[in-house]
Amino acid sequence: MNYIDLLGYAASATIVLSFVLKNVNHIRIINSIGCAFFVAYGILLPSIPVIVANGVVILINLYHLFQHPKS
Repeated sequence: MNYIDLLGYAASATIVLSFVLKNVNHIRIINSIGCAFFVAYGILLPSIPVIVANGVVILINLYHLFQHPKS
């Protein structure tokens, strides 16, 4: 196992963790961190679909965090 695999596992674990939280803002924050790990993972592979999909999810999360900060 190399550092790229470990980054992929960390990204997956962070995404899964975000789904056990109850506060929507916390879900979006932790999910964004996991997506950022996946963007880094996609860059290291390289995999454009992984980079684009997770980058878009980060943008969606940021939009909702700043548009509806008390959700």
